[in-house]
Amino acid sequence: MGVLNATPDSFYEESRVGHIDIAIQKGIQMWDEGATWIDVGGESTRPGADEVTILEEIERVIPVIQGLRQHRPHGFISIDTRHPETARAALEAGADMVNDVTGLRNPAMVDLVVEYQCPVCIMHMLGEPKTMQSNVEYIDVVTEVSFEIRQRVEELISRGFPIENIVVDPGIGFGKMTEHNVELLKAARSFSPQPEISVLWGVSRKSIIGALTGQESPHHRLAGTLGVAAFAMVKGIDLLRVHDVREHADLLSVLSTLHGHKRHPPR
Repeated sequence: MGVLNATPDSFYEESRVGHIDIAIQKGIQMWDEGATWIDVGGESTRPGADEVTILEEIERVIPVIQGLRQHRPHGFISIDTRHPETARAALEAGADMVNDVTGLRNPAMVDLVVEYQCPVCIMHMLGEPKTMQSNVEYIDVVTEVSFEIRQRVEELISRGFPIENIVVDPGIGFGKMTEHNVELLKAARSFSPQPEISVLWGVSRKSIIGALTGQESPHHRLAGTLGVAAFAMVKGIDLLRVHDVREHADLLSVLSTLHGHKRHPPR
């Protein structure tokens, strides 16, 4: 899953794309480089980020989604948003999946995905982006994250939502300290409520990579990010949300050959 940020303030400067035409071309390039999904976002959710209005978010993402869909009718597009209004506009514009960083905390978002029966990624986040890295406490982070995700999954299934359209994400860096992130990555697929539910990791160039490698700048965290990707493949993670598609595609192609399996596009 390639990251396409239609934002001026995402944590990794190289991922920010303000011009619509450039954003569309970047998305097409990521597909050509091997991405299965393009994840379009119009609001930065980095720690301490300020909110943007729903109208501004919609104005940022909808032209990009429309342009991507026009150029690649069968390409997979997800909308990275916590706002049901933006998610609805994105689905109507041609997006396939809702990637909700608040994990369907808003009942209106639950109603929306049930209505559309579209694929959805349920991510765990403690608190809100503005304050999520203050007062971070867990007794057992894997158990607590698993419990919250399971609750959301069970709610969807109880409303007739197809289990094969559910993806879960432990939310690395979203209300977690380094030790919590490490425990969640080590847990791999174990926090997923059911084996058939896909698991997504979004670790690309994040602060955990800096903590583990000593690289303070996101610009110098590609090698560490690729280390996580290799571990993810060994552990059976289905989706990786990344900034550097070509490098990840090359890594996974080599590992697939050496391990003796073919890569299959994730659900």
